[in-house]
Amino acid sequence: MQFELTEEQKQIQALAQQFSKKEIQGIASQADKAAQFPMHIYSDAFSLGLLNSVLPQQYGGAGLGCMELVLITEALCHACLGIGAALCINTLAAEPIVIAGTHEQKEKYLKRLTSGAMASFALTEPSAGSDVASIKTKAEKVSGGYRLTGGKIWISNANMAEFFVVFAKTDAQAGHKGLSAFIVEADSEGLSVGTPLPKMGQKAAPTCEVFLDGVFVPDSQLLGEEGSGFSIAMKVFDRTRPMVAAFGVGLIQRCFDESLAYASQRQSMGKSLMSHQAIAHKLADMRLRLEAARLLTYQSAWRLDCGLNNTLEASMAKVNAADSAMWAATETIQIFGGMGYSTEYPAEKLFRDAKVLQIYEGTSEIQRNIIASELI
Repeated sequence: MQFELTEEQKQIQALAQQFSKKEIQGIASQADKAAQFPMHIYSDAFSLGLLNSVLPQQYGGAGLGCMELVLITEALCHACLGIGAALCINTLAAEPIVIAGTHEQKEKYLKRLTSGAMASFALTEPSAGSDVASIKTKAEKVSGGYRLTGGKIWISNANMAEFFVVFAKTDAQAGHKGLSAFIVEADSEGLSVGTPLPKMGQKAAPTCEVFLDGVFVPDSQLLGEEGSGFSIAMKVFDRTRPMVAAFGVGLIQRCFDESLAYASQRQSMGKSLMSHQAIAHKLADMRLRLEAARLLTYQSAWRLDCGLNNTLEASMAKVNAADSAMWAATETIQIFGGMGYSTEYPAEKLFRDAKVLQIYEGTSEIQRNIIASELI
């Protein structure tokens, strides 16, 4: 087994790290306080080719693998998890189209993404997050298409999206087998987007409610077949969970970097914090958890790129990175002591940003359910 990155991967990683440190890290705190996504960062990252990396070349993408996506994501989220996550949402919205779209759908919508458009993945509802089968948004069959009625919540980048991939029930009595997926234009009559929801962390990444009031969607906008929505969503998560795990890896690395630097220069009882075994062990454990999360994440990406099933590995990577990120952020505040509780230092933002990693794209509890089911 080869653990060394290729020269091309090293170059991509270095480019992403340089961009992240130079363009994102310095504005992360202000973007968080303002709860605003800096659009110029999106434009700059797009121009450098850091976005749409996994989209097929025939539609304007770079045609790279999940491993390259993970390397880019890890670097972006090292600087700011909120900004980094928002930069990666197009990948989540694109995957259903890559997986189930017709050539015409791919030609139309993937090329819009590779031309600079933003899109959103609209699955979660107020009463349906982990339990996808409980989705209440309806897709009623009418002449020439469907009428979508319902509401979504916590939809990332919804206020900036040109189109959505929306999951709705075409058969309310069929459970998860009655779920279908549609491509819906943001300017469709009856579709409206709420203002960004206030939240504890990742404030620079806007998440909104999306309201669907009898929105007409032509037959040509159905992804795959009726009833294939659940299958499409699960395939998407296998492909995007390595990316979300990389969110956590980037944050753990930042926690380690900040903690090590502070513990090395801060003096206590006549010596550096790092000279106290209690603190040194926290750093040792943080490095250990960082490398474990990174290896699990890289493995899940590698398996996907090799055409191997990665359901188990993607869930292990995601839950490990998310739980380790929350742990590392908590320990970072402890190492900083009172200063860790102050907004003057980055520790409190890392803590606020970390928590939702255990919730979105499948909670840590759901990941353990998936892992357990794969053991049978």
